[in-house]
Amino acid sequence: MPKGRWRWWLLIPVVPLLYYTIGMLVVHTIDDNVEFRPQNVPPGESRAVAAAAALVTREVDQHRWVASDPFFLPAWPLDNMPNFQMGIMASVARFTTELKDQLGRTRGSSQIDRDLQEAAGQFQFRGDRWVWDPQISIWPSATSAQQYRAGYRALIAYNKRLGAGQATYDRRADNLQSLLERFANDLGSESARIDQHILERGGDLFDMRCDDIFYSVKGRLYGTFILLRELGEDFKQVIADRQLTTAWAQMLDSFRTAAYLQPPVVINGRPDSTLLPSHLASQGFYVMRARTQLREIVDILQK
Repeated sequence: MPKGRWRWWLLIPVVPLLYYTIGMLVVHTIDDNVEFRPQNVPPGESRAVAAAAALVTREVDQHRWVASDPFFLPAWPLDNMPNFQMGIMASVARFTTELKDQLGRTRGSSQIDRDLQEAAGQFQFRGDRWVWDPQISIWPSATSAQQYRAGYRALIAYNKRLGAGQATYDRRADNLQSLLERFANDLGSESARIDQHILERGGDLFDMRCDDIFYSVKGRLYGTFILLRELGEDFKQVIADRQLTTAWAQMLDSFRTAAYLQPPVVINGRPDSTLLPSHLASQGFYVMRARTQLREIVDILQK
């Protein structure tokens, strides 16, 4: 075979390498901007609902939802970005469920809001579903991104009806307390996951799952921080009446710090190591501090 033809054959493995490498560099985004806020929220609408919708459309459409990418798309090898995105979506799903069950109803006895029921159902959808999943069906189905867009539209529709006085958003102290308890329980689960992984794999320099856990928890912390900050605006009067303004600000500071941890490489060193850090242990500390402060606010709201 002529030498020139051999050279072309040698290029074959280089092409996919460049395709995935360049594609990942272009797509990869961990958007942990703690100044992110919903824009132009009309009077009467919920800022927290607007923030949830803004987070969804930012991750799904502006940055593109990559967790469900098939193998032939360049973002398929990424793991930190999809874990971060799914962590954000987990916080949105929690908030939307509580919105449907508590805040969007009058003392839990009225009919469930149709838009909130739609939104809550869509955000429970698995984050890694592509248009064809043979484990579910041999036929094409809706992707994760399509389901989340439907949830986004339902949140926007609810908020518009709320602004027009045609929907309920019950800004009572016990509703806020219930939502904060759910957030605190979720953080407790994340803390237990971190602790278990450190016990099993702490000190393993070849641990390939520690960054998955780190960015999943980071995404949940970030999403919860954005939602809590805007809930503080929605429930400003309740927070002031219960003299929680300082405690609320301190709690937000803890979430902000936890959500903004940015190690260049996530290392699962031993917690007592002198040379190699344990980024999971550091993250776990901030998770527990934020959870403790949430619990303190819940205790005050119960009195």
